[in-house]
Amino acid sequence: MTMPAQPLSPLDGRYQRQVAGLSEHLSEAGLNRARVHVEVEWLLWVAEHGLFGASPVEASDADALRQWAAGFGQAEIDWLAEKEAVTRHDVKAVEYLVRDRLAQLGLERLSEAVHIACTSEDINNLSYALTVRAAVHDVWLPALRAVIDRLRELAVEQRDRPMLSLTHGQPATPTTLGKELAVVAWRLERQAKRIEGVEVLGKFAGATGTFSAHVVAEPDADWPATASAFVASLGLTWNPLTTQIESHDWQAELFGAISHAGRILHNLATDVWTYIMLGAFTQIPVAGATGSSTMPHKINPIRFENAEANLEIASALLESLSATLVTSRLQRDLTDSSTQRNIGVALGHSLLALDNLRRGLGEIAVSDAALDAALEGNWEVLAEAIQTVIRAEVLAGRSSIDDPYAQLKELTRGQRVGQAELVAFVDRLDISEGAKERLRRLTPHTYTGLASELVDRLP
Repeated sequence: MTMPAQPLSPLDGRYQRQVAGLSEHLSEAGLNRARVHVEVEWLLWVAEHGLFGASPVEASDADALRQWAAGFGQAEIDWLAEKEAVTRHDVKAVEYLVRDRLAQLGLERLSEAVHIACTSEDINNLSYALTVRAAVHDVWLPALRAVIDRLRELAVEQRDRPMLSLTHGQPATPTTLGKELAVVAWRLERQAKRIEGVEVLGKFAGATGTFSAHVVAEPDADWPATASAFVASLGLTWNPLTTQIESHDWQAELFGAISHAGRILHNLATDVWTYIMLGAFTQIPVAGATGSSTMPHKINPIRFENAEANLEIASALLESLSATLVTSRLQRDLTDSSTQRNIGVALGHSLLALDNLRRGLGEIAVSDAALDAALEGNWEVLAEAIQTVIRAEVLAGRSSIDDPYAQLKELTRGQRVGQAELVAFVDRLDISEGAKERLRRLTPHTYTGLASELVDRLP
């Protein structure tokens, strides 16, 4: 028995609900809706400005045409599927769809204004620009912001919670949990601003970017000014120098920035996973959930593992997009056409990771006992403070101790020392009484410098 057709991608199956927002923009239907929008706006622009001998359209007819384009739905999707089966060309099918609608509205006289002087890429590049920008700004960035907001909330909440640092996996100068979370939030905020600021370009200059057909058919028009104004009317920035295609540099910049943000998020996922393993974070049980099919006690950090895997897939795809889209043989090849169809896949895996990170960060709790135990078990991290104070005393002429670093290294390197040993060491030092008192009061819990105050630098 043949199994009914099933989704091949987990984004369209298991995880469809989490990434559905992107489908509105980056699906084939979303792309075709944008194509219809661009085709309609161009024919109305032609009519309004009297280009190619076209006459103006009544406001009511223009409104009706725009309302139809905005209501693009299943009927249009089905119509295009049937037409493309004949044309074997997706943009040509869209052109025929718009012509068909003009006939229904009694605007047949404008039929030849549909797609006039356009190459398919004039429509496609603007459509991709509109859909990608909407997907990123309306769906992906809000998901990133939700993760940043949760990190900021946790950073403020844990602003003063001391914890042992681990550099190279070894005990190091203490910090606060809030400051470490703030580091990630600050990094992601910077990337979010970069992504928001990417200039989205559009090309509209004909078959090889020269306005050749335009000039022959309408020699008196200022075509660069017309193209610039039309592209700007769509909310995009005109690219004045292109081949048949828009060069996709803005897409490479955007996908590179999103991939960079993903690398930061990947670092967050692996660090939180590690802190869960070390016991610094505990996981809040979810009612009814199962961690292991055989070990009832387990709560696995699946949110962070899922995010890690999906971020790796997303980065691989995004970096491939960034690398391949900027190359096109001579004036045009079709590699970008196939490549761009995977934009939704790349952003889908990234969005799925963001969803898991947001939920995962809401399902963990801080283990004060574990953090306190780690600090209390590593008094040797105060060696840095002691040797630095000694050096300052020597520089100020209050001590003549030779090579304080070596002395602290001999006392602490590879060894466990406690408060008593360190206080006894400090008491024997030839330094001022004020310096000794500061060091006697110091503990791993209080040796956090300005960590708490640094959290306040979050935007």
